This record gives sequence, structure tokens and C-alpha cells, in this order.
Amino acid sequence: MRGVYVAGVGMTNVGRHTNTSLRDLGGIAALKAIEEAGNERPEALVIGNMLSSLIEQENLASLIGDHIGLRGVSGFKVEGACGSGGVAIMTGYSLIASGLFNKVLVVGVEKLLERPPSDVIRGLAYAADADYELVHGVTFSGLNALVMRYYMGKHGIDYEEIAEWSVLMHRNGSRNPFAQLRNEITLEDVVRSPLIADPIRLYDSCPLSDGAAAVYLVSEKLRRVNDTPVTIVGIGNALDSTDLTSRPELDDLLASRVSADKALRMAKVRVEDIDVAEIHDAYTITAALSIESIGFAERGRAPRMWCEGRFSPGDKPTVNPSGGLKARGHPVGATGVYQLAEVVMQLRGDFPGVKVPAEIGLTQNIGGVGSNATTVVLKR
Repeated sequence: MRGVYVAGVGMTNVGRHTNTSLRDLGGIAALKAIEEAGNERPEALVIGNMLSSLIEQENLASLIGDHIGLRGVSGFKVEGACGSGGVAIMTGYSLIASGLFNKVLVVGVEKLLERPPSDVIRGLAYAADADYELVHGVTFSGLNALVMRYYMGKHGIDYEEIAEWSVLMHRNGSRNPFAQLRNEITLEDVVRSPLIADPIRLYDSCPLSDGAAAVYLVSEKLRRVNDTPVTIVGIGNALDSTDLTSRPELDDLLASRVSADKALRMAKVRVEDIDVAEIHDAYTITAALSIESIGFAERGRAPRMWCEGRFSPGDKPTVNPSGGLKARGHPVGATGVYQLAEVVMQLRGDFPGVKVPAEIGLTQNIGGVGSNATTVVLKR
């Protein structure tokens, strides 16, 4: 396979973009990435999105490609629930590594805040199993709450220990100009926030978000496009059951663990070599399970470790210096692309928020309740 490099990135602020259309939002991020890559015209466009067919429209590659002057290029839209951005990255990577294209633009875009919340919540719930779970009325938050209660009981974890993750994420996010939630909070704020699905509270959860991010991928042949090329040295995707009932253990994210193992083995690096990581923390329990499944902590240990200061800026690895989904926000189909863009900027040394001296970075984007995970390892 050929080498794949990131020649440019682009992001919009995460938040409410009610005065910006879906095509405009995706186009803004796309044009920023193209500009960083020396205004080279891509040969293919890959769009990551989850909910456009339910609350916006379909045919997004044509919509956004035409909007930014890319008539004639190849185009695709890919979906993997909340992990759609990661799946889009893997698609773009594969198109270059295979030799089919030399220049691929990957855009993640999502708008959730212009539609009635009931429509958005119903759409997000379809990341779970519609036949065996949603038919009983359970919400996506409810499914994660079941996992969180199981985890706390099995490992003897207090709620306050898990809640400290939100405090750390808001502290990091307060310094990220792209973040949706830029306010610091206290542990008391988390504990006193409204109950969503016991034991998950409002401040255990990421916000609904609009946003778009883009990365411009090029072959080794074209890496001269950027003075500081960052290489994708490992990538892996794995699936698990969509439903929870058929899983042997609720505290083991098989897809997260297997995708991380694939990416690390391909990159020929150890988990201990990772300097900075952007992981998927749609809920605080997801942060714990992702950290443990990747191998940054033993099972049942992550909350106690972050209470001791691990994963904070200055630690190896520093996890979610962006503020993560919790504070940066979670425009679902775009999140995996935001993660990659953020780690690329960390490796280049130009991330505008919390900076982490780093040579090797990792991203992990998760769809559903751990049913589809993509992990990427990058080197400067």
C-alpha cells in the first residue's frame, strides 16, 4: 500500500449554525483544508454524515462538491452512526492507499440544532437496534445508562469518580476557540445537573451540535504539498453487535479494542508510544470504556486514574486536549474528522487550544453504543 499524508485541515466552530446551510457549513471547512493543501483540486470527495437523510437531505457529495466548485470529481457519502467521520477517514485513506486516487478530500458535516429535538433524538436512537431495543422505548441515553450502572457496580466506581471527566473536559474546552462549551465547571455542577437516565446526568453528556471539519489526504508522491506533512501510519475499523443483549460483557468495547489493536499493529507502535489522543466521550462512561479498550488503562481503572491527574495536559498520553465530545461538541457525522484534524494540528504544533508536544497521536471515533469503531494512528 502507498503512504497517506494529511496535507491540510479545516474546521468550523462547533455550536449552533442556524443561519448557515448544510452545504455552506461543509463548504467552509472543505475550502479551508483545500487552501492549506496549496489549493490543489482533489480527485475525490468523501462525506461523513449520519442524519442528513432523516432531517436534511441526501446526495451530500454532489450537494457540497457542486457548491465548492468540484463538479467532475468522484464523490461518496458514508455512514457509521456517530462514527461516520471515522469511517469517512478510512474510506479516503483506502482510496489513496489502493492507488485509485492521489488526492482525496474528506469532509464530516452535521446539523442537529435546526430541527425539533424529538426528531433529532429519534434519529440518533437509530444507532441502536430498532427491532430489539428501540421498540421498547429505550433511548440512546438509556442504553448508555445501563452500561454505566453495570460498570460502576462491577468495578466499585463511585459516580463522583466518573463525573471528574466532565470537569477535565470543560477545563480543556475552555481554551479551544472551536469548542461549543467553553465554560469551566466544578464537580458539584456535574453532580447537581439534571438526571437524564439514571445514573447519567446532563453534564455526563455531550451537547447536540452543528459543525463541519475537513482533512485533505494525499499520496506519498504528493506529500510536498505541505511543509509539515503528517502521516497516517495505522488505521483500523471493527464492528460489534448493534444490540447490547448479545454481548458477553457490557464493559468491554470489542470494536474499540480490536480497531485500536489493528491500527497500532499496522503503525508498528505500542500504546505506550502515544503522546496525544482524541477519543469518543459522548458520555462519561464512553470515555472510560474507550480509554480502557485502547489500552491506556486496565479495565475498571480509568476513572480513578483521571481523578489522580492522568490523561490531563502534560501526561502521556494527554487525552482530549480539545475538550472532547463533551466540551468541543459532537456534530455526530463530523466528529471523527474533527478528531483527526485536531491531532494533526497537535503534531504540527499549531493547535489553537491546549498544546501537547507530540510525535505520535491517535484518534478513536465510535458509532452506536460501541458497535462501529475506527482508530487512526498518526506520526509527524
